[in-house]
Amino acid sequence: MAKIENLVDEGFRVSLVETAFFDGDLEIPHIDAPKEIIIPSGMVPFSKRNRGVPTDFVCFYENDINFRDVLTKTEEFKDDLGRFAGIISPDCSLYIDAPLIVQLADIYLNRAVGYYYSNQGIYVVPNIRWGDERTYTDEIFSEPPAFLGVDKNSIVSIGTYGQIKAAESKKYFREGLISMLDFLSPQVVLVYGPMNRKIFEGLSGRTCFVQFDDWTTRQHKYVAMISP
Repeated sequence: MAKIENLVDEGFRVSLVETAFFDGDLEIPHIDAPKEIIIPSGMVPFSKRNRGVPTDFVCFYENDINFRDVLTKTEEFKDDLGRFAGIISPDCSLYIDAPLIVQLADIYLNRAVGYYYSNQGIYVVPNIRWGDERTYTDEIFSEPPAFLGVDKNSIVSIGTYGQIKAAESKKYFREGLISMLDFLSPQVVLVYGPMNRKIFEGLSGRTCFVQFDDWTTRQHKYVAMISP
């Protein structure tokens, strides 16, 4: 009998994490900390990767539609992404007004894809993204879901680009950032985008923040540098 294909893709890419270790009650796939901490020369969004350089990290701090294929056809990009010094695990949008199950699903996909690429020998830095307070506190679960699947005392990445415009967004971002520092105690935090003073005030002694310009700013600076 011919094999009957599953015509419905549930979107959770279980095949990516068949050999993974799972963290917490929610069983979030675990991305092992890299053996050494590497700081890239810059960060290039996935959709602009062909304009990046080998010492860049590919990141996903852009509209989700631009990297949809990475979530659904993950295996096809292994060699392409392997050309770079490393990648940041996908930044699946966690909207603070989204149902909790949607926020949790996005955290899962972040770690599942990150685990797969790490298991394929690519240098992967976990992207830490939180939504509302239910994702960065133990209000509902025994551990904050946004920080599961990540080793403590290592390197992580966060993105501020386009995330901290509204007052409410700033509030949630700062609260989540402090909670992340408390829970993970990272040695290094890569920051894609501006470091708003009100958000990062008083936190410089908690870890080593390494800030990177967003792609548009990076290109503007490059043009200004080479212009006569």
